[in-house]
Amino acid sequence: MSPRWVRLPPVVLAVRGAALALAAAGLGHTLWQGVREPGHALAFGVLVTIGELARWGAQPGEREPAPLGAAGALAYALLGSSGGEPTSHGALQVIAVLVAAQLVASVPHVARGSGPGPDQVARRIVTVAFAAVCFQPLYNSGRSASWFGDGPYYAAFLLVLLGLTALCDAVLGALLLRARTLPRSLRAVGATPVPYGPLLRDELRALRGIGSAVCATGAVMALGVAVAGLWALPVLCVPLLLTQVSFRRFAAVRTTYRQTIASLARSTEIAGYTPHGHARRVAALCTAVGREMGLSGPELTVLEYAALMHDIGQLSLVDPVPAGATAALPAAEQRRIALLGGAVVRQTGVDTEVAVVVEQQADPYREQPLAARIVRAVNAYDDLCGEGLSGPLGALEQLRLGTGRDYQSQVVESLARVLARGGLTPVPPG
Repeated sequence: MSPRWVRLPPVVLAVRGAALALAAAGLGHTLWQGVREPGHALAFGVLVTIGELARWGAQPGEREPAPLGAAGALAYALLGSSGGEPTSHGALQVIAVLVAAQLVASVPHVARGSGPGPDQVARRIVTVAFAAVCFQPLYNSGRSASWFGDGPYYAAFLLVLLGLTALCDAVLGALLLRARTLPRSLRAVGATPVPYGPLLRDELRALRGIGSAVCATGAVMALGVAVAGLWALPVLCVPLLLTQVSFRRFAAVRTTYRQTIASLARSTEIAGYTPHGHARRVAALCTAVGREMGLSGPELTVLEYAALMHDIGQLSLVDPVPAGATAALPAAEQRRIALLGGAVVRQTGVDTEVAVVVEQQADPYREQPLAARIVRAVNAYDDLCGEGLSGPLGALEQLRLGTGRDYQSQVVESLARVLARGGLTPVPPG
């Protein structure tokens, strides 16, 4: 085993090992037994290949950059009949077709230096294998026909199976992300990884978006081919392709929107009111603390934007605050700067919720929304670290001493856990 694989977390090794074993079993069985219904294997293989090639142009952080490939693979895993005639390809051939399609699609991606990582590929193989193993033996043995027939109960059975498959995928995604969030060097010194619960909640929340479209399209494809044959595939692909194009455009607009907010936030640094990198450091820590406390995706977005723009009110000051450290100012002055910042945010056209968080970041914490409590505590932490006197541990101690009046204790302890995973060091400047 190569040193690079040895350094991988055990969970990642287990998922990759399971995917590799499934791929070897599927390809070996198919080569030995031959391809059953080669026309169907070719049609679904081409569909998955096209879906994987459609990863080009994916936006950073996009949850499912190949929804057509995922839906096609799930449809083949749940395919019981075609044009009224039963199929008999089996679960291992489903895995073989998926692996072959991903290998073919990976050639231009590798040549271009992009494409899915090993974890994404392994996750897809294990998830599709789960669906195929749950469905194909039941169908080929005739049990699904005797239990559910061909009517609405059969469609409901497919939807339940797709729900379980989506849950399996979410569990795998959260496990892999959790394993990747803690470097080996920090695990060696006893640092704790990100809690699994918030990561799983994020994955499950993502299912309400493109994930539900993928699952629904997979079920519709399987049912459509069962009635109309392979001619149903190109017709049923169109809605998902249009959804993918729309989602890409939305993701591009959202990326541009965030870049605009980040540029506005840097205006205080360019003007010399705040230290270089302060807004970015506060935003990164606020997002990590918010995820630690179980905030949803939209709530994390509002929190990040507010953290980026939390000091923009200083542009209205005649004399800059020394080192931009507002945490050391009197409460009345902090609130005045916060209200000035909220007014600026409202004029920029940013979401009103962001302006509310910026305005309330200096209020007594019992009167603040959770996002404002997080911004206040994290901003104070970075200000105290920036003074160079306390250091990370001293800054945390000062925050804990202020929990009775200025900071919520749950926020401070969440911040401490986040910092512990990073070795109790602030985000580096720049």
